[in-house]
Amino acid sequence: MTDDDQSQPLGTDYSPDNRPESPKRPLKIAKLSEEAEAGANRTMGQNPRTIQRTVVGVLQNAFHKFIGQPVSIFCSSRTDAGVHALSNVCHVDVERISKRKPSEVLPPHEPSVVKKAVNHFLQKHEGDITIIDVRCVAADFHARYKAQERTYFYRILSGPEHLSTFEKGRAWHVPEELDLPAMQKACKVLVGLHDFSSFRASGCQAKSPIRNLDELNVIEVFPSPYFPSAKEREIQNSACSESEGQSCNFNKNKVEWSVGEASLGFGMRRRHRCFVVTARARSFLYHQVRLLVGAIKSVGTGDFTVSDVERILEAKTVTANGPMAPACGLYLAHVKYDLP
Repeated sequence: MTDDDQSQPLGTDYSPDNRPESPKRPLKIAKLSEEAEAGANRTMGQNPRTIQRTVVGVLQNAFHKFIGQPVSIFCSSRTDAGVHALSNVCHVDVERISKRKPSEVLPPHEPSVVKKAVNHFLQKHEGDITIIDVRCVAADFHARYKAQERTYFYRILSGPEHLSTFEKGRAWHVPEELDLPAMQKACKVLVGLHDFSSFRASGCQAKSPIRNLDELNVIEVFPSPYFPSAKEREIQNSACSESEGQSCNFNKNKVEWSVGEASLGFGMRRRHRCFVVTARARSFLYHQVRLLVGAIKSVGTGDFTVSDVERILEAKTVTANGPMAPACGLYLAHVKYDLP
């Protein structure tokens, strides 16, 4: 691991191609983190003008306070500023030293103790990063190089209404209507083993543009946060009243939600249509997911056809592609490992 991984703000759909020789390390702790934005441009440290606030930096600071000594933390993926993570994985090498006898090495803390203590320090600093799981792993474990699979989600909100304050920075707002069947056809073109040079940003450091895209699909889901309309509440209440005292089965009486209503009333907001693109692979090229989503969205708006996507893929140059999707809608969803 190079010094880049400690100093560069998290932010790329990055694919490791060279693994430098790892030094011998003490017992290691893997952490599933963070339900948070992964790269805000806030600052910390003695010189806020030059030091950016990163996920790695915040975690290292919290661990330093917990164990009383500096540590190096390595994450499974480095994500662009503005990208989010539902479950990123990091590892840290921790050697627990006795305070009374500095030469004595103590057994490692229990994972539950680590989780509680580190979260305590994280919550003192804006609380936008949370440790959700901790476990001890073998000394040769590496969060980045041992990852077998990474899954990303991308949220798109479609509709002419301006985004709600609660959704800003959490999704890509597309004012146009999106053609879901056309987008799904475009996804099928891109799944599989391909040369993804057309979906690789110019700053990519990977030696090869060949990647195996195991999954790429788009579905429509409930917009979130979701609150029932007056009509939906009326239907559900009516259905429960008809059950005559029995427990109300909401699945049986499920109400189809709608993007807009004929008469919303003063102060009521029309809902956007919400689409989620899922991309799954062992590794991704620099900005690959965002370039894939950009092309899929262009098919949805009619700017591209499915044939255009085939042509872009075959062109093997990013200049043949369209605009890249913004960082705000991208979420690192899951990282898979072969753990006992």
